[in-house]
Amino acid sequence: MSKRDYYEILGVSKGATDAELKKAYRSLARKYHPDVNPGNEEAEAKFKEVQEAYDVLSDAQKRQRYDQFGHAGMDGQGFGGGQGFGGQGFDGFEDIFDMFFGGGGGGRRSQGPRRGSDLQMNMEITFEEAAFGVEKEVEVSRNEHCDRCDGSGAEPGTEPETCSECNGTGKQNVIQNTPFGRFQSTRTCQQCQGRGKTIKSRCGDCAGTGKVRKKKKMNIKVPAGVDTGSNLHIAGQGEAGALGGPPGDLYVVIHVRPHEKFKREGNDVICEIPISFVEAALGAEIQVPTLDGKVKLKIKEGVQTGTYFRIKGKGIPRLQGYGRGDQHVKVVVVTPTNLNEKQKEILRQFGESCGKKNMEYKDKEKGFFEKMRDAFMG
Repeated sequence: MSKRDYYEILGVSKGATDAELKKAYRSLARKYHPDVNPGNEEAEAKFKEVQEAYDVLSDAQKRQRYDQFGHAGMDGQGFGGGQGFGGQGFDGFEDIFDMFFGGGGGGRRSQGPRRGSDLQMNMEITFEEAAFGVEKEVEVSRNEHCDRCDGSGAEPGTEPETCSECNGTGKQNVIQNTPFGRFQSTRTCQQCQGRGKTIKSRCGDCAGTGKVRKKKKMNIKVPAGVDTGSNLHIAGQGEAGALGGPPGDLYVVIHVRPHEKFKREGNDVICEIPISFVEAALGAEIQVPTLDGKVKLKIKEGVQTGTYFRIKGKGIPRLQGYGRGDQHVKVVVVTPTNLNEKQKEILRQFGESCGKKNMEYKDKEKGFFEKMRDAFMG
């Protein structure tokens, strides 16, 4: 089967800079990494394909040979299947550890502690909870250090042993003879997976991984003023680290359920209130719902449908700030229906007494509320 062009795999042009190559590689590697797509063979194949492409294009000499001879110039380099990646490609593999374990991967620091992976979860809250804040109990499923072996992976009473293949370095040097010369590269030790230690008697609880899956309940404080898409950062509540490394973090993504009466625009709250024809014509004092309960709102006589009134300080508290937004009330005049003959006759007399001039629409210069209405209604 013919191989795809390496530039096409990474989605960059042939004149791409090193920075552009690395950016494209990191994005694709993060997308197709096996840890993100467990059991997905197609994603694993694409991950290896991306790794191979970056291994070649990030090395100046290899890139020059590839540009000149194509895939034929790469024969004998040991590419494919994720094995035998040379020099620069191995640095790329460390980049993957940086992305998922917070640094310390690959060959240079494989024996040192590694930070645990970050976790993400979604939380749905009500409109009022988003406005005023709330404390929620959540349950998080994550990997934690095995208590039985204290995270070593070895059965109690035994200890991990120095790897005989890499002598505890976690690295293996690979020499390859190619038509272009003799090349030496470094890769992760296949026997110990870069740990530098092997376990002969594995812990019965964690099967030698040093970690067990547990569910933990915790209380999370949601601050006042959050909105859909807000991201809460809970330090140290992610996956357990490797080889004594610190845990990752937990990120909680907020989703706010829609409200039946209110809509949100920034820190302002918008609502519609129906009023009768008589209230619109003569003016009235009406009860308006707010997040703090009902308040009185005075409607001036002759108000038109679609007019906005502002209730100061009844909006959403400003996240990590001071004060609150406002509430804007849109009045909608409801036309009476199912009138009897007497009511209809009264309205006819009323219409005749008003005359056409009094009922004409006046397209005067827009005032504050009209401008506000246009801003919110687009």
